[in-house]
Amino acid sequence: MNRMLMLSAALLLAAQTAGADTLLKLDARAGAPAPTTGHIKMGTAVSPKGVTLAANNQYLLKDGKPWLPVMGEYHFTRAPASQWDAQLRLMKAAGIDIVATYVFWNHHQEQPGAFNWKGNHDLRRFVKQAQAAGLQVVVRLGPWCHGEARYGGIPDWVVDAMPTRGNDPEYLGHVEKLYAEIGKQIQGLLFKDGGPVVGVQLENEYNLRGDGYGEAHISELKRLAIKAGMDVPLYTVTGWDGAVYPSGEVIPVFGGYPDEPWSRQTKEMAPKETHAFRFDTRVSGDLGAQTKAHGKGTAETDKDKVPFFGAEYGPGLPAMYRRRTLVSPDDIAAMLPVQIGSGVNLLGYYMFHGGRNRVGAGGTGLEESTLSGGYNDTPRISYDFQAPLGPDGQQRPVLTKLRPFHYFLRDYGAQLATMTVRQPERAPASPADLQTPRWSVRAAGDSGFLFFNNHVRQYDMPVQKAVQFEVQLPGGALKLPSKPVDIANGAYFIWPLNMDLDGVKLRYATAQPVARLDAGAQGIVHVFAPTPGVEAEFALADGVKAMTSNGGQLMAVGKAGARTVSVLLLSQEEVGQLQILDIAGQRRLVFSDQQAWVEGGKLQLRGLATEPLHAAVFPALAKPKAAGLQVSQDGPLQHLLFKPEGSEPAVQVSQTRPARTAPPIRIGGHANAAVQPIPEAFANAASWSLKLPKQLAPQAEDVLLELDFVGDIGRVFAGTTMLDDWYYNGQKWQIGLKQFALKPGATLKLTVLPLRADAPIYIDAAHRPKFADGQAQVAELRGARLLPIRRAAIAP
Repeated sequence: MNRMLMLSAALLLAAQTAGADTLLKLDARAGAPAPTTGHIKMGTAVSPKGVTLAANNQYLLKDGKPWLPVMGEYHFTRAPASQWDAQLRLMKAAGIDIVATYVFWNHHQEQPGAFNWKGNHDLRRFVKQAQAAGLQVVVRLGPWCHGEARYGGIPDWVVDAMPTRGNDPEYLGHVEKLYAEIGKQIQGLLFKDGGPVVGVQLENEYNLRGDGYGEAHISELKRLAIKAGMDVPLYTVTGWDGAVYPSGEVIPVFGGYPDEPWSRQTKEMAPKETHAFRFDTRVSGDLGAQTKAHGKGTAETDKDKVPFFGAEYGPGLPAMYRRRTLVSPDDIAAMLPVQIGSGVNLLGYYMFHGGRNRVGAGGTGLEESTLSGGYNDTPRISYDFQAPLGPDGQQRPVLTKLRPFHYFLRDYGAQLATMTVRQPERAPASPADLQTPRWSVRAAGDSGFLFFNNHVRQYDMPVQKAVQFEVQLPGGALKLPSKPVDIANGAYFIWPLNMDLDGVKLRYATAQPVARLDAGAQGIVHVFAPTPGVEAEFALADGVKAMTSNGGQLMAVGKAGARTVSVLLLSQEEVGQLQILDIAGQRRLVFSDQQAWVEGGKLQLRGLATEPLHAAVFPALAKPKAAGLQVSQDGPLQHLLFKPEGSEPAVQVSQTRPARTAPPIRIGGHANAAVQPIPEAFANAASWSLKLPKQLAPQAEDVLLELDFVGDIGRVFAGTTMLDDWYYNGQKWQIGLKQFALKPGATLKLTVLPLRADAPIYIDAAHRPKFADGQAQVAELRGARLLPIRRAAIAP
């Protein structure tokens, strides 16, 4: 049999096996080991009010109760300080519990001598504003951060003069001063002081070994942190790529990305581990560490001693010069049931909020670059990261996919945290196995959650035909749903098993739990999201009840004392609009396509000024008031509406210089792949004049300049000052203009370096330019718009 026939036969056999095995089985009857304590050496973990924070080998506890928080990264020095307050509140509204932030040493001490903690370098102000927004804080101390920063954030004057990332006495002397400065910034703001700082991270992606390195160096960094006054409950390190650290002194954190922008490949990646359940390891493949491991990492041997925490699950990806992946919202969201279903008990994102690099003295770029010996080339200024919140606070589509999972963890995470991961009878042999169904269960006793994923980035998954699940629990087998269902390519979900709905037993549901809402006189409401293509069944003591997801269906299922307990099944559209906010002392569902959060006791709405601002609220606000607000009631939903304001300001665009022939792409660097052009190459860029109107929407909170271009690298200048730059990847480029305090009627300049047809650069097929026969390069501006952003505040 030739090779092609063998492959066809294998695929046919796999398809027949998948079709025949419609009953997917899993045994969750075995007892789970009890949590153990004593191995992890935490700092002071009691607040002045007696609130406690603890960690066993399985999960976190807050005030003695299991706690499964969501953490998101936001770099304060990569954002204007004027934005911090609103952006931190937006993160809180999106279901984030902890904000993590790097302290880039070279942002604060670019030259020897005094440190800069002013303006958008003010760590203390950032931490205080995080606390005001209701967020906890993890400070990532470095001194080596990576973070796509020049020398990983270590200043040039240190790199030039001494060995780094080890116990060299001269280096440690400077690190001690850095830590002392950070300690002063957060003094009085630690958890033990009643502040929000619950943890610090030491170093990053550390797998160096040898005398003065490895465990010894991490131990020394922890000693210096404590000496600087940073006595916190949690000390963490990153645990991937063969990380080395002193067991028990720190907790490893993990991550994963749906693609590898640091890869040398110019084609699609093989299926990534982030979309496949893990039952034996917590390390999710290559995460781009810049040093090579030379042995098994501590995280592998620590697996049963520490909880499974995440810090760098990518809700987006950075653009790197040689590889510019543009991920879809589903590429990201499909990771969540996989990671949670693999046992993650702290879900951490990098980056949750995009930003921009500052430019150093004399125009020195502080970004990672092959020109300064880095492994990757990143934009000089842009650190967009395709994050759920863009550099100027833009809400990206991926955020609407992530929020329901965050709300689920906030309300049901205490139950989930104690549950053990259970492996099905049949599991994929590897991430490349696209035929075998991907699922798991986390259970404790007879209760649990079923996790399923049928989405893999850039690969079609087979429709799983006529599927039913059989989960063996201590109290007996649970079979669901009542009739076999087809699970579509791209589907992913979480279903509950024997869930307690305030005294009402829900045997199972084929819909995903999202939140629990105390609706006052209207009782207790458990909110569910539908599973696309699957009828929503709710199996109760009196039988199975089905609901269709055509919007806002409320069904009473029992009583909690004198109060009604109901389930609310949302439509797919409503799930994407859902934001859960505490307004006027009550938790409420807010449905809006715009951004919503609470500040100063008022509901804030933010969106395009040229479109209506609209929100539907449940339970209704007592007396909502705001200038121009229209209030109406539709059943249980209270509608709040502001009419559009004005039109888009016009930007006058004219080409000022045609492109010249771009030089061939250079190959080199540590990756021996495409490296960014030398500065002189930009003389070949096309340029356009962008003249702004004399009145740049003065009433708007911000105005976004949106550029739709095709080329290699775009740059925007005010005079000779570069405001922002962008590696073309198919994503529209937006720049908030208010932060630059431009003069009325100012003229900006856009330059676009041509992208060569022969460029060995990866761009997703859907966005890679289609070069005509004989066309050697492209540099086009397809459009430029000014998008005014407004904000409205509604008193409740």
